[in-house]
Amino acid sequence: MGDDNKNKDKRSGAAEAEPSEPEPTPEGGGEGEGEALAAGGGALAPAGLPADQLPAAAQLGATRYVMAGLFLAAMAVAYVLGKMLGAIWGRLAEALWFQTRFEGLARVGEDERAEYTTAFGGVVAVALAFYLYRRADVRRWADEVASELSKVTWPDKAEVTNSTVIVIVASAFATVYLALLDYFWGFVTRLVYGG
Repeated sequence: MGDDNKNKDKRSGAAEAEPSEPEPTPEGGGEGEGEALAAGGGALAPAGLPADQLPAAAQLGATRYVMAGLFLAAMAVAYVLGKMLGAIWGRLAEALWFQTRFEGLARVGEDERAEYTTAFGGVVAVALAFYLYRRADVRRWADEVASELSKVTWPDKAEVTNSTVIVIVASAFATVYLALLDYFWGFVTRLVYGG
């Protein structure tokens, strides 16, 4: 019987020695009670999921914004470079010396030229983005940007709605005020100058 009490004490002591860890909650509490912070940047993810089972966006954390920025910059570079190369190719195709030396390139139609130059611009932009992302100083900068983005507190729906209403009301008031002022000064000007 004494052994049974000792075993109960050991089992209860083991249960007390291993307290359950509370799930981390986002700063500020509020609506995120059932969510836990994901590793790497403070992104919210469903509670209880291990880090390797989180969605890719949650695993990246705030770094996903930097990745999206690099992707958009690469798309912009591809578009601009494609348009520039298309314009240059179009000008060269009209030149007589180009038509005689590069007859095949000069005979390419405008639509095909646009396809080729856009594809070439895309390849160059992807290569440039990949090269920049592989550089240590750019990676350090991207990590710093992601760190700062993770500190951003975005407004909730109520704050956005209130701010939008305030801007619309203020704009309407300013419009009416300036219209009345314009009408008043127009009236005064007609009185003075006898319009």
